[in-house]
Amino acid sequence: MKRKLLLVLCSVVLLSVGWLRISGIALLAALVPLLIISDSYDSTRRSFWHMAGWTAITFCLWSVATIWWVWLAAPIGVFAATIVQTVLFGSVFMLYHYTCKRCSATISGIILASGWLAAEYIYLNGEISFPWLLLGNGLANDIWAIQWYEYTGVLGGSLWILVSNLILFHAIKRRSDRQLWYGFAAWAAIPIILSQILYWSWEEPHGETVTVTSIQPNIEPYTEKFSLPQAKQDDIILSLAAQSPQDVDFLLAPETAIDNNIWENSITGSSSIRRYIDFIRTKRPKAQFISGATTFKLYSDQNAKPFSARPLRNGTWYDVYNSAIAIDSAANIAVHHKAKLVIGVEMMPFMELLQPFTDFIVDLGGTTGQLGTDNFYRTFTLNTDDGIKACSAAPICYESVYGEHFATFARRGAQVLFVLTNDGWWDDTPGYKQHFSYSRMRAIETRRYIVRSANTGISGFINSRGNVLDTLGWNKRGIVTRTIPLSDKTTFYTQYGDMLGRLGEFVFMLSILYFIVYRFRRRSHLVD
Repeated sequence: MKRKLLLVLCSVVLLSVGWLRISGIALLAALVPLLIISDSYDSTRRSFWHMAGWTAITFCLWSVATIWWVWLAAPIGVFAATIVQTVLFGSVFMLYHYTCKRCSATISGIILASGWLAAEYIYLNGEISFPWLLLGNGLANDIWAIQWYEYTGVLGGSLWILVSNLILFHAIKRRSDRQLWYGFAAWAAIPIILSQILYWSWEEPHGETVTVTSIQPNIEPYTEKFSLPQAKQDDIILSLAAQSPQDVDFLLAPETAIDNNIWENSITGSSSIRRYIDFIRTKRPKAQFISGATTFKLYSDQNAKPFSARPLRNGTWYDVYNSAIAIDSAANIAVHHKAKLVIGVEMMPFMELLQPFTDFIVDLGGTTGQLGTDNFYRTFTLNTDDGIKACSAAPICYESVYGEHFATFARRGAQVLFVLTNDGWWDDTPGYKQHFSYSRMRAIETRRYIVRSANTGISGFINSRGNVLDTLGWNKRGIVTRTIPLSDKTTFYTQYGDMLGRLGEFVFMLSILYFIVYRFRRRSHLVD
């Protein structure tokens, strides 16, 4: 018992360090202790449930150790994420445990690797989604080792980790088999060598450049954000914007910086929007101001409303969006709606199924309403005085966690990517640091410069190699400005996205079918 508990704790520590500002390379051995425990049990039902308990404890502790800070914003979120994480990935591991007792190590290893990739892909694209702890995300700060993410994305990192653990486990199990040790060394080293080649052969994009100022207003999200009048918040942001260079091309303000009855049907009716337009026209006429905002859309036709719409007393319906608004001196305004919503905070899963009961639930004062969303990947265009046509996009907060979704903006033409976020909900915890590090992976995957504007947390610049440039840290009010290059490069990952996840689903189904046929033939004495 004590030995197994020590192995569990060892696995939890190795799984967690990548999210705790320590190198994620430890993940290459993180599942080995759990695999050793699995190997110590036989194929009986009693052993299966004992192993299920150790697996559940491991994944629960891993989740709590790395995302405990979610408690500060949504206590139920820690429990929900831990349960889903444990059930989803614990089921995959237990399927491996079941099959490894009844078929070859090769087949059970394929089931584990492909099943885990399939589970991560489902977690990325399912109705219930909090893919913070995808294995490949644990390497976010090891950019020297993951430059090949431009081909595979995060799921490539997960595959690297899973296969490394399987090879190392079998090498430990058969200590005298040098080929396994050589195989593990090669599997672990080759991606790092490739990454180093890509890292040092990378060249700064040549050609057009733009100057970007990122604003960090540092408005406390729980009290000041709701007690301070919007006009005062606008004063803070516009006074910081006034500190930007005269020739600045883009000004960025964070998520929900403007929260002042912005109806998209008559968007210039907002006093905040009029102030922003006036600032651009008089102070920075060459620039485009991109700001986070809460916007509303009115639907006079009930048949045209989406399932997320809410009723007004006059019989019309409206939607609420977490948006990014781009404003220029000609009062041209473009709006992007956040498409990846935070579960339990901005959306409720399976709302389409609840659609017939929505009116009844809303009448009872229920909380099943959610923010609106759409599937349109909005990009913003700016024609500079230098004759440059700059195309940008501004994914909002949680959207930067989803690699394929984020890369779609680059595939649609965005030459530079902005992330507008408010990480102040989590206070000074690992949460905002983890969120920032995910943008480093997005930079590598798309080979674009990324500029973050956070209410507080980390605002700053990341180059297309994932290096962190100028930043503003926690609890600081100010701006950070830099001239950065535009890029039209289309990486393999930008073009094809999470192809490994789709392949994992296919291989997983085939391997399960193979296992079923194998067991049937064995029971029928058709296999020796």
